[in-house]
Amino acid sequence: MSNDYTVQQLNQYIRQRLDGDPQLRNVRVAGEVSNLRIVNSSGHCYFTLKDQRAQLACVMWRSAVARQRRMPKDGDAVQVYGSIGVYEVNGVYQLYAERIRAVGVGDLYQAFEDLKTQLEAEGLFDASRKRQLPLFPRVIGVVTSAEAAAFQDVQNVLRRRFPLAQVILAPTSVQGDDAPPQIVRAVARLNGQPEIDVILVCRGGGSLEDLWAFNDERVARAVAASTLPVVSGVGHETDFTITDFVADVRAPTPSAAAELLTPDTADLRARLRQADAYLTDTIRHIMRERRESIAEKVWALRQVSPRARVQTLRQRL
Repeated sequence: MSNDYTVQQLNQYIRQRLDGDPQLRNVRVAGEVSNLRIVNSSGHCYFTLKDQRAQLACVMWRSAVARQRRMPKDGDAVQVYGSIGVYEVNGVYQLYAERIRAVGVGDLYQAFEDLKTQLEAEGLFDASRKRQLPLFPRVIGVVTSAEAAAFQDVQNVLRRRFPLAQVILAPTSVQGDDAPPQIVRAVARLNGQPEIDVILVCRGGGSLEDLWAFNDERVARAVAASTLPVVSGVGHETDFTITDFVADVRAPTPSAAAELLTPDTADLRARLRQADAYLTDTIRHIMRERRESIAEKVWALRQVSPRARVQTLRQRL
């Protein structure tokens, strides 16, 4: 015997059946992200998860989006954690995502968080141990690859802003298994040169794997142990590494790091012109006051001088 339903009743019945299935309340689905979009007005994220044979509609509410450290992009291979449900209005079943984890880098994220927690507990991120940067660095030590675009960007900024500063490069790999020990040696080498005022550790942007050398514990401890102030300019604005947290100052890009390190000669010239004008006005004011004071004293002396008294007595006589 068939049952009579309205469309809404049937969709509601299916939703209840799916909601009541414990195997669909906590699922992990692997696939490739496509058609990802975040609605600006609501903050919710909608995308499709697909493999070679099928696809699945997904939605991630604004609250879950806010908790997500890094949103995927189209083409990324991911694992999505969430639950299956039905949107009654459209009669579409979909995966309600709570968390998205990139396939292949999930372990790296976990390692990053573990090391971050450990070093933070040791006090290596404390603001009290951060040092001030020199106002006018004479010699800047740079730890990066000589062929990297980041090094060229740093040099261009320094030539434009503060060409008086000398740059000493400690060349090193910035990616791969050989990079961490090379970075450690480079930092130690620069610390051994007394003429250096500050160290800049930098490289351009990239994926989590590309930047992983700067999440290495050896590199973090070398930066923390540096006797010279260290500026970290690794990656782009949204990239964060362990080195960023340990360094005395974190800059969003290598170019921004070079700007943080140095004053702008154009600004210095303007300030010197202002100081020169102020000193000139001050000296003129002081000289005018001194002349007036001397004139008053001269007049007073003339009033009490013997000559004036003799003239007065002569007139009386």
